[in-house]
Amino acid sequence: MSTDLLRAGQATYNKELETWVSKEKAAVDLMNAVGKLLYDYSVELVLFRNHLVDTNVSEILKLHKYAADVVEKPIDVFETSTLANGLLELDLAPSKIDIGLLSAEWMEEKANFSSQKEFLLSKVGSFQASENGSQFEPRDVVLFGFGRIGRLAARELVKQFGRGQQLRLKAIVTRKVTDLEIVKRADLLRMDSVHGPFPGTVVADIENKAIVINGQIVKMIEAPAPDEVDYESYGISDAILIDNTGAFRDRTALSRHLQSKGISKVLLTAPGKEVPNIVYGINHFDLDLENENVYSAASCTTNAISTVLSVIEKSYGVEKGHIETVHAYTNDQNLLDNYHKKERRGRSAAVNMVITETGAGKAVTKVIPSLANKLTANAVRVPVPNGSLAIMSLTVGKETSVEEINSLVKDAALRGNLVNQIKYSIEPELVSSDIVGDNCCSVYDSVATIVHPDKKNVVLYVWYDNEYGYTKQVIRLAKYIAKVRRKHYY
Repeated sequence: MSTDLLRAGQATYNKELETWVSKEKAAVDLMNAVGKLLYDYSVELVLFRNHLVDTNVSEILKLHKYAADVVEKPIDVFETSTLANGLLELDLAPSKIDIGLLSAEWMEEKANFSSQKEFLLSKVGSFQASENGSQFEPRDVVLFGFGRIGRLAARELVKQFGRGQQLRLKAIVTRKVTDLEIVKRADLLRMDSVHGPFPGTVVADIENKAIVINGQIVKMIEAPAPDEVDYESYGISDAILIDNTGAFRDRTALSRHLQSKGISKVLLTAPGKEVPNIVYGINHFDLDLENENVYSAASCTTNAISTVLSVIEKSYGVEKGHIETVHAYTNDQNLLDNYHKKERRGRSAAVNMVITETGAGKAVTKVIPSLANKLTANAVRVPVPNGSLAIMSLTVGKETSVEEINSLVKDAALRGNLVNQIKYSIEPELVSSDIVGDNCCSVYDSVATIVHPDKKNVVLYVWYDNEYGYTKQVIRLAKYIAKVRRKHYY
């Protein structure tokens, strides 16, 4: 190879590296703006629905590539950073803003504005604190039960802080609160085999019967029954109680929580009877928040399938279908073969695929009534600790194609009421472990979509983190019920 070619190759290499380093610097600048907006103004920035808080430089640049590949908006990290810093000058009220969407719109519309500030004011000027008067008061939260969902909810509640905080975790209720219980509960919150260590500090405060999480004092309360606690004596009032135990599932049982002083709303993290079963993003709009005090966030599977099913039902109409969930094993199953009241669930979860029933087929009709009597459902528990898959075989009312169905779901994932619920994946190597930690309750696998030659029978694959993705839905619903939803732009 000639000397000139070697020099040209080296020059190209150096130029590419310099460009990448400059992008990394812009990403750091963006991270700084994200932090200032969150801590000083309680303004959360996302990038096409993806969280920017607690992300590193490489993840931010990867999200910009996601914008080009999936959203088909080739945004620039330099512009994104500049816009984020421009938001700092607006004195915004607590809100959630998609900086990716703003960046894409700025690139398309900049010729219409004399300055970037004028553009930002046209988009989010109404979010300014001076335009909104006094903001909502944050609401107290009590976690009743502290299992898998309870601990993830605690992590999420503590993580979401800043001026104008929406929900404040004030207490955790368990059957027993001994010194050892407090230490063990703190340990389980600090470390998790599936979701990794908690990115913060967790201190067991034995003397005050509390766990201190990132400086937030969370009381540990002992209660064998829902109506045996005076929460007001712990400084808790007008609180929303999230029942994670699964022991109380009908209106009568759940309403016992309301008899305790300090509790005004109850949210069940399981399918409920005689109470509204809600999938946030689909049927939360019709809730009577003034007169209804008990709610259910349905199940992880119901949340996962309802989002995509609602899109298909609205556009095509579902004539009939079967849903098979390939579900991670749960604490309800046995680690080794032992007695269980339900068939097959007594067999070892760690070494078997286990056929069992699921109520998701019927539960989804509580969320989407037009699907009544159209769906059957079953489940196979498999030897993974988290990360599940719903396979939906549907007969639809109109002819379609893979491209048309994928385009439809993609549009729902990027615009409208389901942008926080559906993630559109184009990853050909996607597997269950990739789903762990995803904040959407449905990850639509567009690569796997099948349409029969008759053009009316389709098979859709929807992945979901049956723990974290569901917990995010619970928190979204809790904020809505508590009336502490921020303004949003996405």
